Amino acid sequence: MNNDLENLCIHTITNKPWTIDECLTHYGKAGIGGVSIWRNVVEGRNLKEVSRMVRAEGLSLVSYVRGGFFPALEVSDRQEAIDENFRIIDEAYELGAPLIVLVCGAVPGQALEISRGQILDGIAACLDHASEAGVKLGIEPLHPMYSDDRSAINTLGLANNMAIQLDHDAIGVTLDVYHTWWDPNLEKEIMRSGTNGKLFSYHICDWKTPTMDLLNDRGIMGEGCIDLKGLASVVKKAGFHGFHEVEIFSNHYWESNQNKYLDQIIEAWRRLQELCIEEEEI
Repeated sequence: MNNDLENLCIHTITNKPWTIDECLTHYGKAGIGGVSIWRNVVEGRNLKEVSRMVRAEGLSLVSYVRGGFFPALEVSDRQEAIDENFRIIDEAYELGAPLIVLVCGAVPGQALEISRGQILDGIAACLDHASEAGVKLGIEPLHPMYSDDRSAINTLGLANNMAIQLDHDAIGVTLDVYHTWWDPNLEKEIMRSGTNGKLFSYHICDWKTPTMDLLNDRGIMGEGCIDLKGLASVVKKAGFHGFHEVEIFSNHYWESNQNKYLDQIIEAWRRLQELCIEEEEI
């Protein structure tokens, strides 16, 4: 394995056109350290066999994506969401994934505070099952533009508050720079999550200007305006030494040659690491 790629992880959604087999083969061949698997690429597959494939390629399975979506108008629908998250936890256990990323959900027209209460209750109902399975849950705050239907958790501060309130070893936060880079309190909240031992995972990409699609036009690191070097420094100062997970939704890159695209990601990762090293030496 190339030592400079050992802390690099790729989400399978980043190379959406590839099957799970293609993702694992190409990531392993490139010397990338880890993979985060999205549920869509393993649907109908033998999860224990997929787990063996991950290990055979020399990869670490970093996370399983995604759980959550707890809020609903009806009690029966909220229970159905909890039941679905139990199934996701069981799948993560079969795969050997140590972490499930939670996109927590929201209901259009329902007050955000009500949705946040339903998220708190939904996660609480799943914590013991997760703990028994040896799986942690990471609350991922999403950008406020997704407050209507994707997530009522919109800042790292809200995620930290919820993790502290739940007060369980299995719950923490997932930091995605695409959703949080704009937040003036971000550095303080990263340090807070690190101090509390709740910073479970770290996702990177870039915010392109102009953005052609708010969901599916994310950039490769260095292609946009996010201070990735600065955030990497803060995350490290907060005590996080885990994988830096590349998660890119991009119609443009999904339509491109995936091998060349992966090469671009690796090149961008290496440039970012060089910038971080230069910063430390100053």
